[in-house]
Amino acid sequence: MDSYLDSFLDHLRLVKRSSENTLVNYSSDVLAFLRFAEEDGGSTDQFLIRRYLAHLHRAGQAKSSTARKLAALRAFFGYLVKRGAVPSDPTEGIRPPRQPRRLPRVLEEDIVAPLMEAPDTTTPLGLRDKAILETLYATGLRISELLSLTVGDVNRGSDEITVIGKRDKQRVVLIGSKAREALEAYLAQGRPALAANAGPSANARPKREDAALFLGYRGTPLVATSVRRMLDKYVEEVSTTLKISPHTLRHSFATHLMNHGADLRSVQELLGHENVATTQIYAHVSRERLKEVYDLAHPRASAGAERLER
Repeated sequence: MDSYLDSFLDHLRLVKRSSENTLVNYSSDVLAFLRFAEEDGGSTDQFLIRRYLAHLHRAGQAKSSTARKLAALRAFFGYLVKRGAVPSDPTEGIRPPRQPRRLPRVLEEDIVAPLMEAPDTTTPLGLRDKAILETLYATGLRISELLSLTVGDVNRGSDEITVIGKRDKQRVVLIGSKAREALEAYLAQGRPALAANAGPSANARPKREDAALFLGYRGTPLVATSVRRMLDKYVEEVSTTLKISPHTLRHSFATHLMNHGADLRSVQELLGHENVATTQIYAHVSRERLKEVYDLAHPRASAGAERLER
């Protein structure tokens, strides 16, 4: 089976359009299983898979890691079955370990405005950073989607942005006035100044419409690590305890929409989720917030009753 690993990874890359992060994880997970299978010496069947999962449990693997490894093996053996390399999928019928439901971390609404206002918009980098923060919060884009935006994806004067999401699926996301103003200011003043830092090598440059929207200081396309560092910098300016990632802005976008009455299907479409079940976590977060409000506001709820007794 080792000989099929490279072709499996090529299949993920070229056919499934999987991300580099997925490729790295699946390669590592499948290799670890193949090494275990060699040492085990048994036939490749459900019993081997179960022994491997038991081995991971004894080694102290987190349930989430075990579930990911099983997903990698499921994809690998599914590929082998289609290629005729194995007669059946030994992972079929094996369930991943049940995991505790984790609610996504979201920003309190009163911290959003200070965070958005943190960049110094008298500089090209500050204009860029404000445009990034406003766009992430206004659209709920994944960081990979944000960084794949081109100048042509932003319709000047419009409330829409064209996005290429997972598996190259195109969707249109909406932006509010604050994000639109920040993007237009960046495109008018910030981006031209950053692009000029790239120097005169125009031969290799794509047309302006196809050029990356967000640039680094040297005029080259921005990368994810730079966005994370930028976000950390501004978070430290507005809070000494808050720790978030760019994905927190996506969670906050969805949760705040739900808190203010948006319906689940609309949020699903804006996020680009294929299955509404993925979006339902935000309905749960919204209900948790509703419970907090109820407990504080209702005179016969626990917090409300305590307030009346004082």
